[in-house]
Amino acid sequence: MVLHVDPEKGWGGGETQVAGLMRYLSRRGHVNHLLCDPEAPLAAEMKDVAEKHPLTMRNDLDLRPLPAVRRLIRDRGYDIVHLHTKRAHALSAWLGSEPATQKRIVTRRMDYPIRRGWFDRYLYNRCVDGVVAISRPIAALLAEGGVARDKIRIIHSGVDPEPYEKIPAPDGDRSPIVVGSVASLEERKGHRFLLEAARELKRRGHRFSYRIAGEGSQKRRLLELTRSLQLESEIEFVGFTSDVPAFLRAIDVFVLPSLSEGLGVAALEAMAAARPVIASAVGGLTDTVIEGETGLLVPPGDSASLARALGRLATEKELIRAMGEKGRARFLNHFTMERMARANEEFYYELLNQDAGR
Repeated sequence: MVLHVDPEKGWGGGETQVAGLMRYLSRRGHVNHLLCDPEAPLAAEMKDVAEKHPLTMRNDLDLRPLPAVRRLIRDRGYDIVHLHTKRAHALSAWLGSEPATQKRIVTRRMDYPIRRGWFDRYLYNRCVDGVVAISRPIAALLAEGGVARDKIRIIHSGVDPEPYEKIPAPDGDRSPIVVGSVASLEERKGHRFLLEAARELKRRGHRFSYRIAGEGSQKRRLLELTRSLQLESEIEFVGFTSDVPAFLRAIDVFVLPSLSEGLGVAALEAMAAARPVIASAVGGLTDTVIEGETGLLVPPGDSASLARALGRLATEKELIRAMGEKGRARFLNHFTMERMARANEEFYYELLNQDAGR
C-alpha cells in the first residue's frame, strides 16, 4: 500500500508524473492513497485510482496538518510513503520515526542546488530511505549538497506515447519551416533568446514561422519585444494549449531555450512526436537530447548559438526528419511513462527488501 503526498494546488509536470505512476501501480494491483489539497486538479484526476485524504499547506513551513498526517500514516500502516514535491519534502522531517516495515521516498525534480546546512542533510539522509532524482544533473547536485550517493536513484520522468504514435515525422519540405515551443512564459524558460535568434535569422534571409504556446508573467514583455524586433508577422503566441500532440503535429522543429530545467518533459513530448529538439545545454536537457543525433544543444542564454542551430536545419533539411525519427526511438527506449513508473515500483521493492537481506 502506497501513500502519495503532493500538497501543491496546481497541475504541472510533477502532477502528470504522479498521476501516471499511480495509474500504473493501480493496474499492477497496488493500493494507492493520495494525500493532497482537496481542490487540486490531481484530486479530481485520481478519483477512481486512489483513496484520497485532504492536505492543505500554505507553504513549506506550515506544519498545522502534521498531527493529522502522522495519525494517517500510523493508522493505515503504509508500506511506502512517497513524497513528490518540495513542500512534501519539508513534511518528511517532522513525521517521526517510521515503522520497521515502512519506507519513505522523496522525488527531486528541480535543478537548483540544495542548501549545505544541517537541515537538508538531515532531511535527505536521516528522514527518508531513498531519493529519486529525475536526471543525472539533479543527482549530482544532491550528492554535492551532502546527500549520500547510495540513497539516490536516477529515474527519468516519462510521457505516455499513445497520443503521439500516429504523428508522422516532418519531411523538412515545408516552407517556411515552422518552429514551435511549449513552455510557461517565465524568465527561466528563455523565450527572449528565441526571439533574438529569430531576428538574426530574418536578417540573414532565412524564412521561419514561430508558434509559441504557454502563458505566464513574461507574456506582455515578450509581446513588446516581438514588436520592437519587428517580428509580428513571423511569431504567433497561441496561449495555453491543452492539446500538445496537435500543436506538435503542426510544427517541424521544437525549441526549448531554458535557463534551467529539471528534465524537460516538453522536450520528451516533442521527441515522442518525432520532432527534432533544439535545447539549452542545462539540467536534464543534457540527458534527453543527444547532440547531433536527436537534436542540437546550445549554451543557455546564447541567442547567436540558437540562431546558428536553427540555421543549420534550414540549410540541411534532411536532418529534420532524421533527428526526429532518432528522437522518437530514443524516447520509446528511455522515457515512456510506463518505464518511469516501473522503475519507481522496482525501487520500492528494493528498499522494502533491504532489511530482509541483512
